[in-house]
Amino acid sequence: MIAVDIERSSARPDLEKARLRGELYRLVHVALRACGIGPSDHDPLVDRGDGVLILVRPSDRVPKTTLLSRFVPALVRLLADHNLRGPAFRLRVAIHAGEVLYDAWAPFGESVDICCRLLDAPELKFVLHDTTAPLVLVVSEDIYNSTLRHGYDGIDCRVFHPLVRVTVGEREHRGWVATGRAAPICVE
Repeated sequence: MIAVDIERSSARPDLEKARLRGELYRLVHVALRACGIGPSDHDPLVDRGDGVLILVRPSDRVPKTTLLSRFVPALVRLLADHNLRGPAFRLRVAIHAGEVLYDAWAPFGESVDICCRLLDAPELKFVLHDTTAPLVLVVSEDIYNSTLRHGYDGIDCRVFHPLVRVTVGEREHRGWVATGRAAPICVE
């Protein structure tokens, strides 16, 4: 799953927020298609007010590495290109994997909670505030251990650092944040 959030959206006037939300949805759809993730590969996007939750269906066609090595870099490029034309905005992105439950209203469950808490962590907001990059990425410890640390798809795990800690259900969860110019997802 991927959660995306617009930086400082609550400080913006509603009409500006509406424009940015439209742009966010456009960029996410284009980035998904650019890396081969089609509508049949994910559930309908879940609106989060100033962001979106993307539930990618588990399959061999869309491994987790695709999210890290193709989707996020595509989103970075699209956002950077958009920001040249304005109005500029920046994003926080969280990636996690786990079970998702559904009821009549929306998807839910501990995995969704973990992903959203990582996305909203003050440490991640600070990293974005402290960089000129258009986007910062945090991945859950599960993603780090199962995918990143192995270097699949040429992903350099050395650019990720355990900077985020969140608590969900009385258990602590660590988030690994890509930092620095060398990070493929942090283009400055």
